[in-house]
Amino acid sequence: MDLRKGFHEPAEKPRRFYKAVTVIEAGDGWQVQLDGRNLRTPKASLMVLPTPAVADQVAAEWAAQTDVVEMATMHATRLANTAIETIGGSRDGVADQVAQYAGADLLCYFADDPAALLARQEEAWLPILARAEAEEGLRFERCTGIVHKAQPGETLTKVREIALSLDDFQLAGLAFGVALFGSALLAVGLLRGWMSGEAAFDVSRLDDAFQEEKWGVDAEAAERTARLRGEAAMLDRWFRNLGA
Repeated sequence: MDLRKGFHEPAEKPRRFYKAVTVIEAGDGWQVQLDGRNLRTPKASLMVLPTPAVADQVAAEWAAQTDVVEMATMHATRLANTAIETIGGSRDGVADQVAQYAGADLLCYFADDPAALLARQEEAWLPILARAEAEEGLRFERCTGIVHKAQPGETLTKVREIALSLDDFQLAGLAFGVALFGSALLAVGLLRGWMSGEAAFDVSRLDDAFQEEKWGVDAEAAERTARLRGEAAMLDRWFRNLGA
C-alpha cells in the first residue's frame, strides 16, 4: 500500500465551500469542523483524530485552501483518511510492505564508484545503520552495487514487529515514509526522531544530488524535489504531533 499513490484529483476541483475551520474536542479525540460541520472521510466516517496537534495540522490544510480545494496538497488529511478507513483492516499487509522495503533498503546499497559518492554515502548512511542496530536491534547487511542482497530474516521480522506495534495513525505515516524515501530505515528513523523529515529526504537522494552537481538540474526536477521535501516535512510534523 503506497499511500503516496492511488490518489486522484477530481476532474473539476471543488470550490472552497466553507468559511470557518475550527477544532473541537469530541469524546476520546478531536474533530475538525468546517462552518460547524464535522469533517468526514471519503467513505463518510467521522474524522476523529487522536491528538489536538494532529487535528490542528489537518485543520491548517483546510484553512489554507483559497478559491478551490486542492486535495492533492492535503497530505495530512489523506493520512488521516487512510488511518481511519484503511489501516485497521490491513495492518498485516502494511507491515509486510514495510518489511519488504527493508529487504531491499536504499541505505544498504553503496556505490562502487566514484569514490566521492561512496564517501558521502558512508558519512550519511553508516551512522543510521549503526543506530538502527544499537537501538532497534536491526542488523542490515551492506553491499556494493545494485545486485540484490538478502537481509537477515530476524531483521525483517523485527521491522514488521515495529510496524505492528504502532497505532493506525503512526502506521499510516510509516507506510507513507517508506514509499517517500524508498527506505524503511529512514522512515523508522524519522518516526523515532533521529532526524528531521527534510534531513531524511536529503539522505534518501544523495545519489540524485551528486548527479545534479555534475550535470545540473532542470526546473521540472527542482519543482518535484521541492514538493517531495515538503511532504517529508509534513510527515515529520505528523509524527511529532502524534507524540511518536
